[in-house]
Amino acid sequence: MNYMDEIFLLLTCGLKIFTLYFAAVALFTLRRWKRYPCAAPQTRFAVVVAARNEEAVIGNLVYSVLNQDYPAALRDIYVVPNNCTDFTEAAAAAAGARILHCLGPVSSKGDALHQAFAQLMPQGYDAFLVFDADNVLEPDYLARMNDAFAAGATVCKSRTKAGNPTASGVSGCYGLYKACFDLIWNRPRAACGLSAKLVGSGFAVRREVLEELGGWNTSTIAEDAEFAAQCARAGHRVCWVPDAVNYDEEPTSFRLSLRQRKRWCSGVMQVGKQELGPLWHGGVPRPMLRWDITMFLLAPFTQALSGLLLACSILSSALLGDGNALLLAACGLGLYGVGCMALGVALCLLGGYALQGMTKAILLFPVFMASWLPLQVTSLFRDTKTWRPVAHQGQRAARSAGVDG
Repeated sequence: MNYMDEIFLLLTCGLKIFTLYFAAVALFTLRRWKRYPCAAPQTRFAVVVAARNEEAVIGNLVYSVLNQDYPAALRDIYVVPNNCTDFTEAAAAAAGARILHCLGPVSSKGDALHQAFAQLMPQGYDAFLVFDADNVLEPDYLARMNDAFAAGATVCKSRTKAGNPTASGVSGCYGLYKACFDLIWNRPRAACGLSAKLVGSGFAVRREVLEELGGWNTSTIAEDAEFAAQCARAGHRVCWVPDAVNYDEEPTSFRLSLRQRKRWCSGVMQVGKQELGPLWHGGVPRPMLRWDITMFLLAPFTQALSGLLLACSILSSALLGDGNALLLAACGLGLYGVGCMALGVALCLLGGYALQGMTKAILLFPVFMASWLPLQVTSLFRDTKTWRPVAHQGQRAARSAGVDG
């Protein structure tokens, strides 16, 4: 065995450790966990939405918050327009939202949230909810979040589903992907006491946690993952609340999907580079939370490495004319495709999506999932540092969008 073969073997073994860890945790999805008991309304919520050029959709979110089955005296919604060139502020105000103006320059969503929380924290709210402007909530969303806080949770993540799963194969793939993450990440971690994946929108945090952290202070383009690392460092578990459901409007174009997911990959890598060191400095309350978020932040790097090793292996076999290796790779690719489509069918059923209209998504799902590898590899060498807007058209009601709640 030469020097290069030894390096290849060591890297392969290291990657298998990551795979085994995530697989071991995923097994806890078979374990039942206690749902939060219904509690009387007691949490006073401030819903915070940082919005940039979201005139077309902001009203839907505001209406879904104001029409919650939850006392009006215990919930307010604040929209934070930033760098808008349309009528987002007017649309939000017309729908019934309160408007918060940024008092300084805003270059990212994290900046807008920093300024919003600085203004809201002294106002006596018990907890804060963060959404994207394209979200729509189930009517009992706040009630279910209140249940979790009444049971002692300090940071919560709701279940996020695609609001337009049948609009295209791509938007349907997002729904399948999120259902997959709930199945192999959030559900097992809820069962074994680890943190849910706090990324995207639809998460809540008690005021005391923000006070402990000194407010909202993030600097990367993945402000959600960065905040999750800060919570883990302070020993706060992110509790999964699957009965609180919000819907995202997903991209319908594969090209736009690649751009969006490339930003996600780069953002988590930025957080990893910034937070992995501080994560283990000082005291270590609840070390398993830190260990789990460490593995999460390392995952994009290991996936990029996996992609590079796979590409090198296939290229080497092609250059050496190793027909057996190429045939084996082709068979593996075929099995992957069939298995991924079968998984897509299962995720439709488990994730609450009607099979009708999801055929394109199921057929495209193997490509959608495989495309994460080149995105991670590209992000390893070319960082995305600026946020580019994703145009939204507005969701139809969740029921009519093909979602079976």
